[in-house]
Amino acid sequence: MKNTDSKYKEKSTIGRWKWSNVTFNVFNYIFLTFFTLICLYPILHIAFASVSNPNELMAHQGLLLKPLGFTVNGYKLVFRDNSIFTGFRNTAVYVFAGTFINMAVTIMGAYALSRKELLWKTPIMIIVTITMFFGGGLIPWFLLMKQIGLYNNVMAMLIPTALNTWNMIILRTGFQAVPQELEEAAVMDGASQAKILMKVILPLSKPVLAVILLYYLVGNWNSWFNAMVLLKDRGLFPLQLLLKEILVTNDSTMATVGSAGGVSINSVQGATAYRELVKYCVIVVATAPILVIYPFLQRYFVKGVYVGSIKG
Repeated sequence: MKNTDSKYKEKSTIGRWKWSNVTFNVFNYIFLTFFTLICLYPILHIAFASVSNPNELMAHQGLLLKPLGFTVNGYKLVFRDNSIFTGFRNTAVYVFAGTFINMAVTIMGAYALSRKELLWKTPIMIIVTITMFFGGGLIPWFLLMKQIGLYNNVMAMLIPTALNTWNMIILRTGFQAVPQELEEAAVMDGASQAKILMKVILPLSKPVLAVILLYYLVGNWNSWFNAMVLLKDRGLFPLQLLLKEILVTNDSTMATVGSAGGVSINSVQGATAYRELVKYCVIVVATAPILVIYPFLQRYFVKGVYVGSIKG
């Protein structure tokens, strides 16, 4: 009799657990779906608006769930402006050269700080960490950049942001997660520190390296503040600074160049409508490359952040 009661209670407990688990999963999926739609809608809104008829778009109110008409005149106006191509070229240079410098400096710094035998390791880490919370201020920084020759110079977009302290700490933690026995085996085989880094540490740290690479790529692609402060020549402006001018200062001279696709935009109302359309198109042009690159690195993202955070 007791065995029967215990089996009944066990089945009852399992049944309640299953139902509670199912209920949790249902509400979890509903919440995550709703949250995904909230995050996805602004992207869809911009994409739909960029190919909508500008006059209908100006008159539309409420949610935008599909393109209002269909036109690519906004993209024609965007790519008709040579400054967009110049901005793309400059941004490509800053992203590839800057990311290479970022990764090289960060890897070397993180590897050095991950060594147990590093002399004065704790004081160095304290000094490095302090830079995350305290700075000299914008004016002293600007005067320093100008004094060392980085004003209105391509290197102004590469040198001041060569190292991100937080990224180096994450990467250092990832390097520390590599089993010590592998390094000891490499040392016994006569490997130098450089060979240990290249042949042992880096191949085993691909997830966290991919995360740091993505951080730097996105940061360099979106960078505009240093360019605004340190660059005077418009021929050196990155795409994001041009985007900032279009969105914030309303400097959309391309929207008043005459006629696009048979639609006259000489009137004030037409120019205003096309200015808004151009803004959406420029946003799409500026964000599309990162959206294309991200899926290829996504599978490393969660694992890389986890590896870079489990060890202090």
